[in-house]
Amino acid sequence: MSFLWLKHYMPRSLYARAVLILLLPVVVLQLVVTVLFLTRHFEDVTQQMTTTVARELRLVLDVVDAAPDRATVGPFVAEALSELAMTVEPVSPTDVPSANLRGFMDFSGRVILAVLPAQVQQLSRIDLTENRRVHVYAESENGPVRVSFDRRRISASNPHQLFVNMIFFGGLVTVIAILYLRNQLRPIKRLASAAEAFGRGRHEPYSPAGALEVRAAGNAFLDMRNRIERQIEQRTLMLSGVSHDLRTPLTRMRLSLSMLDEEERAALEQDVDDMQGMLDAFLNFVKGAGEGDPEPIEPHSFVAGIVEDARRAGRDVTLMPPEGDGEGTVQLNGLAMRRALDNLISNAVRYGAMAEVSVMLTEKTLRVRVEDDGPGIPEHRRAEATRPFTRLDASRNQDRGGGVGLGLAIATDIARAHGGVLRLSTSDRLGGLRADIVIAR
Repeated sequence: MSFLWLKHYMPRSLYARAVLILLLPVVVLQLVVTVLFLTRHFEDVTQQMTTTVARELRLVLDVVDAAPDRATVGPFVAEALSELAMTVEPVSPTDVPSANLRGFMDFSGRVILAVLPAQVQQLSRIDLTENRRVHVYAESENGPVRVSFDRRRISASNPHQLFVNMIFFGGLVTVIAILYLRNQLRPIKRLASAAEAFGRGRHEPYSPAGALEVRAAGNAFLDMRNRIERQIEQRTLMLSGVSHDLRTPLTRMRLSLSMLDEEERAALEQDVDDMQGMLDAFLNFVKGAGEGDPEPIEPHSFVAGIVEDARRAGRDVTLMPPEGDGEGTVQLNGLAMRRALDNLISNAVRYGAMAEVSVMLTEKTLRVRVEDDGPGIPEHRRAEATRPFTRLDASRNQDRGGGVGLGLAIATDIARAHGGVLRLSTSDRLGGLRADIVIAR
């Protein structure tokens, strides 16, 4: 039998699941103990006590039948059976209840109403509504009578005290266990927070704590983070050094080209400009989302400023009306996000004639979309297009300037650093590439 359907009803967080694992056995155990106690103790004990009282009631009713007249029934029974501590008084037929009476929470009363009439045939009604007294109505030779006696003689005390104790001590143990559990889960939450921050490009202080297994996982995370940071630092130093060292010969080449005739130097200057653009792309790829810190940014005005800068640079870019019903700011790295959107817009106008930019903000998500009317990217090559130094010459227009295949890779890294994703698809309106940066708020 499959229990996969239970996943839809299980809590998502580790803390909630741990609390459920803790509470479920306690609740089930209390229910089992309660049911067993009620059936084995209260019902069995009450049945035995009711049988004893039934014999006494038969004796009392025999004495009632032997009374000389109806008026002397009470004193006659009190004199003959004073040791039983039962009071008997004649009643009129209208005083007899129309049905047996029992309180809603009177668990043992159910057993009394089932056992007592079966053993005393003269009984007509039983009244158990009073907490301390039982009133039994019976038919006798002297007419209907009411026999009253102490409730403790016929049933064990109701289990209210047991329930109160079980609930109190069960709740106390649960609270203590939850507090202990929260202390045990706190190191796991700190580890998850540090890992999430590192995935977003932030270095959050972290020291392993908690149980041995959690400490081992924390130490492994620290080792992994240190190795990744060393690799990033080495890559940054290498590419920065290469890019910096190449700027000097490029400057000398520009000075040398300026001495040539205009017709001769035009093509060579274009090559130098392409090389300069490649160096700038290398530096942007190295920087990634490492510059600046996240800050609250209003996305609509932020993207509008980027689009306006692109229009001033001569690019055919249109800002579409805002979408979604979200308001407020989003935590973004302004420099990195500007670099990502500028790369997407540059690719759009390079490989197409125009580009459209739109922003959708909801309570949970920010989506920035850049669309163009170019040839697009085939679906089977979109994953490849986001890798560094990948140029899809067969599917992209190269007539408007070459590239080094880092534009989409930079945007992908920046989106991941914000805890988001870059999604590539086909534009329904323009027919070219549609690039979405989706970030959770």
